[in-house]
Amino acid sequence: MTWLRDVLVDLADDSPRVDLAERTIMLRERRRRTTISLVAAAMVVITALGATLTVRLLPPGPQDVATRPDELPARGVGPLSHARKIFCPAGAENCRDGSWLLVTRAGRKYYLRQALPSLRPGRDSPLAISRDGRKIAYYSAEENTFQVRDLASGQTTTAPQEIPSKRLGSVSRLMLSDDGRFVAFSKVPDLKDPALLIDMREGRTRELPNRWVPVGLSADGGFITLAEYSPKARLRTMSNLWTPSKSDHTTTVTLPQHYHFSPLAPDGATVAAIENHSTAKRPCRIGDLVLLDTRTGKKRTTTVMRGLPPGVTGVSLRTWLNADEVTVLTTTVRCRPASDTPTDKPTQTNPPNRTIHAYALNVRTGKTRKLATHITQDFSSIALPGPPGAQ
Repeated sequence: MTWLRDVLVDLADDSPRVDLAERTIMLRERRRRTTISLVAAAMVVITALGATLTVRLLPPGPQDVATRPDELPARGVGPLSHARKIFCPAGAENCRDGSWLLVTRAGRKYYLRQALPSLRPGRDSPLAISRDGRKIAYYSAEENTFQVRDLASGQTTTAPQEIPSKRLGSVSRLMLSDDGRFVAFSKVPDLKDPALLIDMREGRTRELPNRWVPVGLSADGGFITLAEYSPKARLRTMSNLWTPSKSDHTTTVTLPQHYHFSPLAPDGATVAAIENHSTAKRPCRIGDLVLLDTRTGKKRTTTVMRGLPPGVTGVSLRTWLNADEVTVLTTTVRCRPASDTPTDKPTQTNPPNRTIHAYALNVRTGKTRKLATHITQDFSSIALPGPPGAQ
């Protein structure tokens, strides 16, 4: 036996003052313990290496986050950080073209199969997220109208009237009130049917003007702020919305230049706006940040923005983070003059995705700080909590 031969070799070098049988047994036991210790140490090293490799291969962020999107469960979904549309390149397999992907603050991703997919060109299926990220509004493929869903409880409320999908338009805007009671819907082109403000609790609707983007709503739904950025930059306030039409009070102001509008500020009477200096020959020229009175259109302040990356060609103002900071989305996609139209036909139905950066922009100082990076097609393909902006 190998172990016995090794023991005898060791004994040959020692003084024969002890019993050979006893010494042999002692050495065999020592070698056995040494072997077990080495194996155990090796297992510890292998386990540690495996754990290290596992950590390095996992994506950044919480390790319990699913790496692939799941179907939206019936209940128990945490608050959302954002949602984005999925558009698939030609020939892609197992890709849900035009569908919405929900992303929670914890990083979990869910497919919203209940929402009607967007089809390009021609039909835009909008989605809105409440300011706290806990509720969503979307166009239900099954109900043929809008629904509001509480993500934690799974409770769903359906609008009182059917809205055919052909009336969604090529560009749709949806706004959800903080408590999930009201949904405002507008679209382009105008078509023959009006935009709507829907009271999901009481089951009633109120007509709104088309082409105007809803950017703010009072808690009781009786006061709404709208913005129009094309063909003219205008702001409109409508009050007494649920009283007889003769009691409605509407104020509309036309602004002297084009702006990219934010949602209504926390004070309920101000919007932030970025001056749009673009022309047909010189597109994508971005000016300063201004604060505007929504009723008079008067410019309250003008601030130079600082900290955005060079080469920004597109901006979209979104959620207010607090009284001083508003979210701004940016892109650096190359702009073409209106006359510089490519003649080559695209090789795929959907344009490629682009990188969109999100910053917190201080409207008092103009300073910015980086928040996140998103990969999607354009500004309209990403939804953030709170009312939409108008760009």
